[in-house]
Amino acid sequence: MTQVDRIALTDDVSLSRIVLGLWRLTDYGDHSPAAIQARIEAALTQGVTTLDQADIYGDYMSEEVLGNAFRAAPALRDKVEIVTKCDIVAPVGRYSDKPVKYYDTSRAHVMSSVDQSLKLMGIDEIDLLLIHRPDPLMDHHETGAALDDLIASGKVRSVGVSNFRPWDVELLQSGMKNPLVTNQIEISLMRHDPLTNGDLAFHQKAGTPVMAWSPLGGGALFAQSSDALRGKLSELADEHGVDISAIAIAWLLAHPARILPVLGTNTLERIAKMGDAASIKMDRETWFGLYTLALGHEVP
Repeated sequence: MTQVDRIALTDDVSLSRIVLGLWRLTDYGDHSPAAIQARIEAALTQGVTTLDQADIYGDYMSEEVLGNAFRAAPALRDKVEIVTKCDIVAPVGRYSDKPVKYYDTSRAHVMSSVDQSLKLMGIDEIDLLLIHRPDPLMDHHETGAALDDLIASGKVRSVGVSNFRPWDVELLQSGMKNPLVTNQIEISLMRHDPLTNGDLAFHQKAGTPVMAWSPLGGGALFAQSSDALRGKLSELADEHGVDISAIAIAWLLAHPARILPVLGTNTLERIAKMGDAASIKMDRETWFGLYTLALGHEVP
């Protein structure tokens, strides 16, 4: 079985190159502690050690579900890296009394969110904390200082952002002492504009790896892509003896920006195949062949 590589974010924080996303953890299927542990163990056998959470996942219930698994099997925590996010306040779960969805990057909210996440997951530190969405009202000095203080306190080991554009990253970074180590954005064969809109170029130049959410287009890759693209993916999958999703992930892994795909699935069968993409070395012609089909026309 191919083992997934690792990517270093700091001198003492590294993530598995493929990440198990937990945004669907409570959506369907069994989410008892035993079932969650089985899914994590299936990922670990392939070297997939990083778990991607957010306070809002599962209507603010996902972190507690994961915490229940840790409480039932305490040794599991030391085998994984925990990524979680904060700043989205939506009128569900513990915020059901709120009249509108909004973002909150104030010091008070970021600090309380981290404390809540630590408590719900039953852990002492978060390996990577991300600001989930750009906040139009963000005071970058206030938010940046809060993130620096969280690292100094030991509650958080490293910090980054999610869904930020380059100028958003630069604004927040200007108010911080510690580096923002990653940006989690949507990238896939179905959402390939970061290749050309400056997002990947910005991070590649800075040397900050990028996490890719919805790397299979949220299922759109299989349901809405062209017959030609699906056909080529199937052809390559047959050639390598893998599922077509592994080909789509290998396409992302081939990019020099060091993309870390975040794969969200609840089924043991699919989790057991997460590492297949790591065994595929995609050449330039194959990569551009898929890109051309995704574009719907040849490159200029």
